[in-house]
Amino acid sequence: MRVHVLRALARTAAALALTVAAFAATAAPAGAAPQPMGQCTTSSGVVLAVDFSRWGGPVYRSCGTTPTTGYELLNQGGWATTGTGHDGPAFICRIGYSGYQGGKQFPTPQQDDCVLTPPASAYWSYWHANPGQNTWEYSQLGAMLYKPKPGSVDLWIFGGTNVEGTEGKPTVTPDQLRAKNARPTGGPAPKDTRTAAPLPPNVNTGPRPQNPPPSAAPSPTTPPPSPSPPTPTTTPESPATSAAPTPSAPPAAGEPALAARPPGPQVVEAAPAADAQHDAGSFLPAVATGALVLLIGAAAVFAARRRRRTE
Repeated sequence: MRVHVLRALARTAAALALTVAAFAATAAPAGAAPQPMGQCTTSSGVVLAVDFSRWGGPVYRSCGTTPTTGYELLNQGGWATTGTGHDGPAFICRIGYSGYQGGKQFPTPQQDDCVLTPPASAYWSYWHANPGQNTWEYSQLGAMLYKPKPGSVDLWIFGGTNVEGTEGKPTVTPDQLRAKNARPTGGPAPKDTRTAAPLPPNVNTGPRPQNPPPSAAPSPTTPPPSPSPPTPTTTPESPATSAAPTPSAPPAAGEPALAARPPGPQVVEAAPAADAQHDAGSFLPAVATGALVLLIGAAAVFAARRRRRTE
Protein backbone atom coordinates (compact mmCIF):
# COMPACT_ATOMS: atom_id res chain seq x y z
CA MET A 1 0.00 0.00 0.00
CA ARG A 2 2.84 2.38 0.78
CA VAL A 3 4.27 1.75 -2.69
CA HIS A 4 0.99 2.77 -4.29
CA VAL A 5 0.90 5.97 -2.22
CA LEU A 6 4.43 6.89 -3.28
CA ARG A 7 3.57 6.27 -6.92
CA ALA A 8 0.46 8.45 -6.65
CA LEU A 9 2.47 11.25 -5.05
CA ALA A 10 5.13 10.97 -7.75
CA ARG A 11 2.50 11.28 -10.48
CA THR A 12 1.00 14.26 -8.66
CA ALA A 13 4.39 16.00 -8.43
CA ALA A 14 5.09 15.40 -12.12
CA ALA A 15 1.71 16.79 -13.13
CA LEU A 16 2.25 19.79 -10.87
CA ALA A 17 5.63 20.48 -12.48
CA LEU A 18 4.03 20.37 -15.93
CA THR A 19 1.35 22.79 -14.74
CA VAL A 20 3.96 25.26 -13.47
CA ALA A 21 5.91 25.01 -16.73
CA ALA A 22 2.77 25.60 -18.77
CA PHE A 23 1.87 28.70 -16.81
CA ALA A 24 5.40 30.04 -17.06
CA ALA A 25 5.42 29.52 -20.81
CA THR A 26 2.08 31.28 -21.38
CA ALA A 27 2.90 34.19 -19.08
CA ALA A 28 6.15 35.16 -20.79
CA PRO A 29 5.49 38.14 -23.08
CA ALA A 30 5.64 37.42 -26.78
CA GLY A 31 8.06 39.85 -28.35
CA ALA A 32 6.17 42.36 -30.46
CA ALA A 33 8.76 44.22 -32.47
CA PRO A 34 9.19 47.81 -31.21
CA GLN A 35 9.57 50.51 -33.84
CA PRO A 36 10.63 54.17 -33.88
CA MET A 37 7.62 56.44 -33.70
CA GLY A 38 8.02 57.49 -37.33
CA GLN A 39 7.40 53.92 -38.51
CA CYS A 40 3.77 54.06 -37.36
CA THR A 41 1.43 55.48 -40.00
CA THR A 42 -2.26 56.09 -40.45
CA SER A 43 -2.66 52.53 -41.75
CA SER A 44 0.20 50.48 -40.27
CA GLY A 45 1.55 49.77 -36.82
CA VAL A 46 -0.22 50.67 -33.60
CA VAL A 47 0.53 53.53 -31.22
CA LEU A 48 0.83 52.57 -27.56
CA ALA A 49 0.30 55.40 -25.04
CA VAL A 50 0.56 55.28 -21.25
CA ASP A 51 -0.45 58.20 -19.03
CA PHE A 52 1.86 58.65 -16.02
CA SER A 53 0.37 62.03 -15.03
CA ARG A 54 -0.89 60.49 -11.77
CA TRP A 55 2.75 60.42 -10.67
CA GLY A 56 3.81 63.72 -12.25
CA GLY A 57 4.98 62.19 -15.52
CA PRO A 58 3.94 62.74 -19.12
CA VAL A 59 1.94 60.66 -21.54
CA TYR A 60 4.44 58.40 -23.27
CA ARG A 61 3.69 57.06 -26.73
CA SER A 62 5.55 54.45 -28.76
CA CYS A 63 5.10 52.40 -31.92
CA GLY A 64 4.72 48.65 -32.23
CA THR A 65 4.03 46.21 -35.03
CA THR A 66 0.71 44.59 -35.85
CA PRO A 67 -0.96 42.16 -35.78
CA THR A 68 -0.27 41.61 -32.11
CA THR A 69 -2.06 41.81 -28.75
CA GLY A 70 -2.33 44.67 -26.31
CA TYR A 71 -0.34 42.64 -23.80
CA GLU A 72 2.54 42.13 -26.22
CA LEU A 73 2.64 45.86 -27.01
CA LEU A 74 2.86 46.61 -23.32
CA ASN A 75 5.80 44.24 -22.80
CA GLN A 76 8.31 45.22 -25.52
CA GLY A 77 10.75 48.00 -26.28
CA GLY A 78 11.40 48.89 -22.64
CA TRP A 79 7.82 48.43 -21.42
CA ALA A 80 6.93 45.90 -18.71
CA THR A 81 3.87 45.01 -16.63
CA THR A 82 3.01 43.19 -13.43
CA GLY A 83 -0.18 41.22 -12.86
CA THR A 84 -1.98 40.47 -9.64
CA GLY A 85 -1.58 37.49 -7.38
CA HIS A 86 -5.32 36.83 -7.60
CA ASP A 87 -5.79 37.11 -11.36
CA GLY A 88 -2.31 36.46 -12.74
CA PRO A 89 -0.39 38.43 -15.40
CA ALA A 90 -3.47 39.02 -17.58
CA PHE A 91 -4.78 41.68 -15.18
CA ILE A 92 -2.45 44.67 -15.59
CA CYS A 93 -1.71 45.98 -12.10
CA ARG A 94 1.57 47.86 -12.70
CA ILE A 95 3.15 49.45 -15.79
CA GLY A 96 6.72 50.66 -16.19
CA TYR A 97 8.94 52.04 -18.95
CA SER A 98 12.72 51.78 -18.72
CA GLY A 99 13.06 55.34 -20.01
CA TYR A 100 10.99 56.76 -17.11
CA GLN A 101 12.44 56.74 -13.59
CA GLY A 102 14.70 53.81 -14.37
CA GLY A 103 11.87 51.45 -15.26
CA LYS A 104 10.01 51.81 -11.96
CA GLN A 105 6.53 50.35 -12.25
CA PHE A 106 3.45 52.21 -11.07
CA PRO A 107 1.62 52.06 -8.76
CA THR A 108 4.50 51.19 -6.47
CA PRO A 109 4.30 48.27 -4.03
CA GLN A 110 3.68 50.79 -1.25
CA GLN A 111 0.63 52.08 -3.12
CA ASP A 112 -0.73 48.68 -4.20
CA ASP A 113 0.68 45.28 -3.33
CA CYS A 114 -1.03 43.78 -6.41
CA VAL A 115 -2.18 40.73 -4.50
CA LEU A 116 -5.91 41.23 -4.96
CA THR A 117 -7.76 42.89 -7.83
CA PRO A 118 -7.40 46.69 -7.55
CA PRO A 119 -10.52 48.71 -6.72
CA ALA A 120 -12.47 50.49 -9.45
CA SER A 121 -11.28 53.82 -8.06
CA ALA A 122 -7.57 53.14 -8.71
CA TYR A 123 -6.60 50.82 -11.55
CA TRP A 124 -5.18 50.87 -15.09
CA SER A 125 -8.06 51.14 -17.56
CA TYR A 126 -7.63 50.17 -21.21
CA TRP A 127 -8.88 52.29 -24.14
CA HIS A 128 -8.84 51.99 -27.96
CA ALA A 129 -9.33 54.28 -30.93
CA ASN A 130 -9.64 52.74 -34.39
CA PRO A 131 -8.03 54.35 -37.44
CA GLY A 132 -9.57 57.76 -38.15
CA GLN A 133 -11.60 57.70 -34.93
CA ASN A 134 -11.21 60.60 -32.48
CA THR A 135 -13.25 59.11 -29.65
CA TRP A 136 -12.10 56.55 -27.12
CA GLU A 137 -13.69 53.15 -26.66
CA TYR A 138 -13.39 51.46 -23.28
CA SER A 139 -11.94 48.00 -23.85
CA GLN A 140 -14.34 45.13 -23.45
CA LEU A 141 -11.50 42.59 -23.67
CA GLY A 142 -8.40 41.99 -21.63
CA ALA A 143 -4.97 42.92 -22.94
CA MET A 144 -4.14 39.30 -23.81
CA LEU A 145 -7.25 38.92 -25.95
CA TYR A 146 -7.55 42.28 -27.67
CA LYS A 147 -5.76 42.69 -31.02
CA PRO A 148 -5.46 46.36 -32.06
CA LYS A 149 -5.99 47.24 -35.69
CA PRO A 150 -3.22 48.70 -37.86
CA GLY A 151 -3.26 52.48 -37.60
CA SER A 152 -5.10 52.49 -34.26
CA VAL A 153 -4.15 53.80 -30.81
CA ASP A 154 -4.01 51.96 -27.47
CA LEU A 155 -4.12 54.02 -24.26
CA TRP A 156 -3.71 53.10 -20.60
CA ILE A 157 -4.75 55.57 -17.90
CA PHE A 158 -4.72 55.19 -14.13
CA GLY A 159 -7.57 56.29 -11.90
CA GLY A 160 -11.25 55.65 -11.39
CA THR A 161 -13.18 54.30 -14.37
CA ASN A 162 -16.51 52.53 -14.06
CA VAL A 163 -17.21 49.28 -15.85
CA GLU A 164 -19.28 51.05 -18.51
CA GLY A 165 -16.42 53.44 -19.32
CA THR A 166 -18.71 56.47 -18.91
CA GLU A 167 -16.76 57.91 -15.96
CA GLY A 168 -13.05 58.50 -15.68
CA LYS A 169 -12.47 58.99 -19.41
CA PRO A 170 -9.05 60.00 -20.82
CA THR A 171 -8.19 63.70 -20.92
CA VAL A 172 -6.07 63.32 -24.05
CA THR A 173 -7.65 62.76 -27.46
CA PRO A 174 -6.72 60.05 -29.97
CA ASP A 175 -5.64 62.70 -32.49
CA GLN A 176 -3.04 63.96 -30.01
CA LEU A 177 -1.44 60.53 -29.99
CA ARG A 178 -1.99 58.83 -33.34
CA ALA A 179 0.44 58.89 -36.25
CA LYS A 180 -0.39 61.47 -38.92
CA ASN A 181 2.07 60.39 -41.61
CA ALA A 182 0.82 58.21 -44.47
CA ARG A 183 4.27 56.66 -45.01
CA PRO A 184 6.98 55.62 -42.56
CA THR A 185 9.39 58.42 -41.70
CA GLY A 186 12.76 58.62 -40.04
CA GLY A 187 14.63 56.34 -42.44
CA PRO A 188 16.99 57.26 -45.28
CA ALA A 189 15.43 59.32 -48.05
CA PRO A 190 14.72 57.32 -51.20
CA LYS A 191 17.03 57.98 -54.12
CA ASP A 192 15.55 59.64 -57.20
CA THR A 193 16.51 57.49 -60.18
CA ARG A 194 14.76 59.64 -62.76
CA THR A 195 16.89 61.44 -65.39
CA ALA A 196 16.19 65.01 -66.44
CA ALA A 197 15.24 65.71 -70.05
CA PRO A 198 18.03 67.40 -72.08
CA LEU A 199 17.70 71.16 -72.47
CA PRO A 200 17.51 72.80 -75.90
CA PRO A 201 20.80 74.35 -77.13
CA ASN A 202 21.72 77.97 -76.42
CA VAL A 203 19.43 78.23 -73.36
CA ASN A 204 20.73 80.51 -70.62
CA THR A 205 20.16 78.69 -67.36
CA GLY A 206 21.61 81.49 -65.23
CA PRO A 207 24.70 81.52 -63.03
CA ARG A 208 25.58 78.70 -60.72
CA PRO A 209 24.18 79.20 -57.20
CA GLN A 210 27.63 79.08 -55.62
CA ASN A 211 29.07 81.68 -58.08
CA PRO A 212 26.62 84.61 -58.31
CA PRO A 213 27.50 87.18 -61.03
CA PRO A 214 29.14 90.45 -59.92
CA SER A 215 27.05 93.59 -60.03
CA ALA A 216 27.66 95.02 -63.52
CA ALA A 217 27.44 98.63 -64.60
CA PRO A 218 24.35 99.52 -66.58
CA SER A 219 24.60 99.02 -70.32
CA PRO A 220 24.90 102.20 -72.43
CA THR A 221 21.79 101.19 -74.33
CA THR A 222 19.85 100.67 -71.13
CA PRO A 223 18.40 103.87 -69.63
CA PRO A 224 19.32 104.38 -65.98
CA PRO A 225 16.59 103.62 -63.51
CA SER A 226 14.53 106.58 -62.42
CA PRO A 227 15.34 107.74 -58.91
CA SER A 228 12.90 106.79 -56.21
CA PRO A 229 10.80 109.67 -54.84
CA PRO A 230 12.01 110.92 -51.50
CA THR A 231 10.28 109.56 -48.46
CA PRO A 232 8.25 112.30 -46.77
CA THR A 233 9.33 113.09 -43.27
CA THR A 234 6.82 113.21 -40.47
CA THR A 235 6.46 116.54 -38.71
CA PRO A 236 4.34 117.52 -35.74
CA GLU A 237 2.11 119.48 -38.14
CA SER A 238 1.67 116.44 -40.44
CA PRO A 239 1.41 113.32 -38.32
CA ALA A 240 1.92 109.88 -39.82
CA THR A 241 -1.10 108.38 -41.44
CA SER A 242 -0.57 104.86 -39.98
CA ALA A 243 -3.07 104.36 -37.20
CA ALA A 244 -2.40 102.44 -34.01
CA PRO A 245 -3.84 98.89 -33.85
CA THR A 246 -7.45 98.85 -32.81
CA PRO A 247 -7.99 97.00 -29.53
CA SER A 248 -10.34 94.02 -29.63
CA ALA A 249 -13.86 94.91 -28.65
CA PRO A 250 -15.08 93.74 -25.26
CA PRO A 251 -17.74 91.01 -25.19
CA ALA A 252 -21.30 92.18 -25.47
CA ALA A 253 -23.54 92.38 -22.44
CA GLY A 254 -24.56 88.94 -21.29
CA GLU A 255 -21.94 87.22 -23.45
CA PRO A 256 -19.38 85.22 -21.41
CA ALA A 257 -15.73 86.04 -21.92
CA LEU A 258 -13.56 83.33 -23.53
CA ALA A 259 -11.64 81.55 -20.82
CA ALA A 260 -8.05 80.52 -21.45
CA ARG A 261 -7.94 76.85 -22.39
CA PRO A 262 -5.91 74.86 -19.89
CA PRO A 263 -2.89 73.14 -21.40
CA GLY A 264 -3.33 69.48 -22.16
CA PRO A 265 -1.12 66.67 -20.89
CA GLN A 266 2.43 66.58 -22.15
CA VAL A 267 2.97 63.91 -24.81
CA VAL A 268 6.49 62.49 -25.06
CA GLU A 269 7.75 59.91 -27.53
CA ALA A 270 9.04 56.76 -25.89
CA ALA A 271 11.82 55.49 -28.11
CA PRO A 272 12.45 51.73 -28.08
CA ALA A 273 14.70 51.02 -25.11
CA ALA A 274 16.25 48.04 -23.42
CA ASP A 275 13.70 45.75 -21.87
CA ALA A 276 12.92 46.60 -18.28
CA GLN A 277 12.93 43.97 -15.56
CA HIS A 278 9.78 41.96 -16.13
CA ASP A 279 7.55 40.71 -13.35
CA ALA A 280 4.51 39.07 -14.84
CA GLY A 281 2.84 38.55 -11.47
CA SER A 282 2.45 35.68 -9.11
CA PHE A 283 1.72 32.21 -10.44
CA LEU A 284 0.85 31.00 -6.94
CA PRO A 285 -2.98 31.11 -7.31
CA ALA A 286 -2.99 29.03 -10.50
CA VAL A 287 -0.35 26.63 -9.24
CA ALA A 288 -2.11 26.19 -5.90
CA THR A 289 -5.41 25.50 -7.65
CA GLY A 290 -3.81 22.92 -9.94
CA ALA A 291 -2.03 21.24 -7.04
CA LEU A 292 -5.25 21.10 -5.04
CA VAL A 293 -7.12 19.47 -7.91
CA LEU A 294 -4.37 16.92 -8.45
CA LEU A 295 -4.16 16.07 -4.76
CA ILE A 296 -7.92 15.63 -4.52
CA GLY A 297 -7.83 13.34 -7.55
CA ALA A 298 -4.98 11.29 -6.12
CA ALA A 299 -6.78 10.97 -2.79
CA ALA A 300 -9.95 9.83 -4.53
CA VAL A 301 -8.05 7.17 -6.48
CA PHE A 302 -6.30 5.96 -3.33
CA ALA A 303 -9.59 5.78 -1.41
CA ALA A 304 -11.27 3.80 -4.19
CA ARG A 305 -8.46 1.24 -4.31
CA ARG A 306 -8.51 0.84 -0.54
CA ARG A 307 -12.28 0.36 -0.58
CA ARG A 308 -12.01 -2.40 -3.17
CA ARG A 309 -9.38 -4.22 -1.09
CA THR A 310 -11.50 -4.20 2.05
CA GLU A 311 -14.57 -5.55 0.25
